[in-house]
Formats: sequence, structure tokens, C-alpha cells
Amino acid sequence: MALKGTLEDFGIAEILQLIGQQAKSGVLHLRSRDVEIHVQIADGCIVSAEFAGRRQRDRLGAMLVRAGLLARGDLDRALDAQRKTLRRLGDLLVEMRLVSKHDLKEMTLLQTTETVYRLFAWKRGTYAFEPGEVEWDRETVTPLRAESVLMEGFRQVDEWPMVRRRIHSPSMTFLRTEKVLEPEGAREPDPTPLGPNERRVYGLAEPGCAVGAIVDRSRLGEFETCKALLTLVNMGFLQAVAPARRSTREGLRAYLRDWREHLGRGAAGLGSTLVLAALLAAAGWLAVEHGAAAGEAGAQPVDARGAQRFLGRYALSRLAGALEVYRLEHGEYPERLEALVGAGLVEPADLRAPWPEDYHYRRRPDGGFVLLPPLP
Repeated sequence: MALKGTLEDFGIAEILQLIGQQAKSGVLHLRSRDVEIHVQIADGCIVSAEFAGRRQRDRLGAMLVRAGLLARGDLDRALDAQRKTLRRLGDLLVEMRLVSKHDLKEMTLLQTTETVYRLFAWKRGTYAFEPGEVEWDRETVTPLRAESVLMEGFRQVDEWPMVRRRIHSPSMTFLRTEKVLEPEGAREPDPTPLGPNERRVYGLAEPGCAVGAIVDRSRLGEFETCKALLTLVNMGFLQAVAPARRSTREGLRAYLRDWREHLGRGAAGLGSTLVLAALLAAAGWLAVEHGAAAGEAGAQPVDARGAQRFLGRYALSRLAGALEVYRLEHGEYPERLEALVGAGLVEPADLRAPWPEDYHYRRRPDGGFVLLPPLP
């Protein structure tokens, strides 16, 4: 069976349902803008899902460290052994007795589900199913039936907007109120019984602990953790504390630090990138002004337009980062880019630099945004 097309014509739900009903095996490749996800399926069941070029944060070892199941130094030792033996990291962690098989299985499942459920928010993109046998570890992987994935995916899509209205930022923290949560198994029946998810999250919601850290340590996934926090707030066990106003600039600085690291291990960062682009532009101007002399000397002139496009790509990334910080602070993206200036995230000149006209921006009905450079 060969499946290939666009998500506008055939959604992720229909694709998974068809593959599951026919109990097919293979790899489902999905792409939306610059994001690629590969889903491995065995006999109609999902056995793994991962981003192409998975970021360090999304890798299994990093997830184990953030969950408090593995020390950073132990992970480094295991990664060193992996480079020497080319074996799977999970097998080495269990063999070295750094992680239990139960915890490894739990985190592997969480890694897969967190990736798959993100697909339900995709409205545009392409897909291609490559049939064939897939290899997977039956001892550490829990296969997911397509029917259960569909039900949970649709549930999250329906309930996420309600959750995000109250738990709208990963930087939010919580204070415990005077209302006491009776320990599980107490003699007196709890008049406000809570489930295991709420109890686990309540134990992690210590003063000063942000939502992002609670998500990592709970091992429940982002949706279940945030839903449990919402329940605890609504029932009066926790009081939500909004991020301080200054976190807007701090969040932007954190984003830029990540951006600089991503830009170039061989470049000094944003400053050196701008300098490099400026030098390229200057070189292009010189080449135009003195093209004849350069040609006689056998030099290759530099395209100033290309230097402008080079700088524009990184300026566009900076605007996208500012939009993310704005969403974290306000719960949604702005209607207009000018709101970023009012929030102190960018300067007015950033709304068009290095172009003579403003960037094209609009907020999509599904809550996302479109950000494009002006037409040449």
C-alpha cells in the first residue's frame, strides 16, 4: 500500500486509521514547513515517533536527565560508551544499571506519545507512507494501537484550549493554599477525591517550580500535567502565580542564547553573524563599484543581494523568537507585529530590517502564525 499526499486532503487521523485497520508495517514520513516527523508502525501499531534531526532537548537521554532519573555525568558516560560500541543508548543505560528497564520503557513511551499527539495540531503539510518491516525492541517499547491514539489525540485537541486559558506559560509557578490534600489511603474519606495524576503533580508543584520543570519531572506529558495543574487550581489546592513582567526580556535573552548556539558552533553568535553579513554586503558593494578591477585580478565578486538575504534569514528567526516570547507572556500571538515593539521585544526597525518594507505577518485561525519576508 502506497500512501502519499497532503494533509489538507487527507488528515493525520484518516491516515493512522487506514494504516491501523489494514495492520500495515512501515514508516510514515510527515513534513510541515521545516519540521519532519517519522512514525514507525508495526502491524498497524505505532512503535516509535521522532523528529528528524531531533533536538538535544527531545532526545531520550536529555528527557531522562530532566525527569530526575539520570545524572548528567552518567549520561555522558553512557554516550561515550555508545560512540565506541554503536549500541542503542537505552540498552547501555539498563546494562550499566543507570536506569531501570521499567523507567526506560515509561520514558520511551512518553517520547513517542508526545511526538505523535503534536501531529493532531498540523493542518498543512505532506505525508508519505513507506511500507516495509520495522525493527523495534519489544522489551522497552509499548506498541500503541491506532484507535487509542486517535481517541486520545482528539481529546487533547478538544480540551487544550480550555487548559491553556489558565495554564498559559511554562514559566508560571504555584503556591500551595491552606486547603490540605489528604494523603492517599487516609482514614477519613477525602471529600474532594483526586486522581493519581493530580496527586503526583501536587507533590511536584513546590513554590518557585515552573510549569516546564513540573512537566519534565511528572513524566505524564505536557497535556496531562497542565490539565492536572488546572484541576488543582480550580479546586483550590494551588494558586497560580503569573511570570514576573521582567521575564519577557529574560525569555528573549534565553531564546537568543539558544539561537546563537544553533546558528553556528563556528561563529561567535548573533553579533558575529551580523558583522559577517555586513562584511558580505560591503564586499558586494565594492564588487559592484570596482567590478572591472576585480575581474582583471581574477577575483569573484560577492552578490550584495545574497548578503541581504543571508541577514534576512536570521532577522526573520529573531522575529519568530520574539513572537514565541509574546505568546508565553500573553497566552496567544499578537494580532499585529507592532505589538512586539510595545512589549519591548524588538525595535521598530526590526519589523523590516534588512528590507525596505515590513515583513508579512498574520495570526492564523488555529492559533499559529504566518511570518514571511517581503516580496523582492
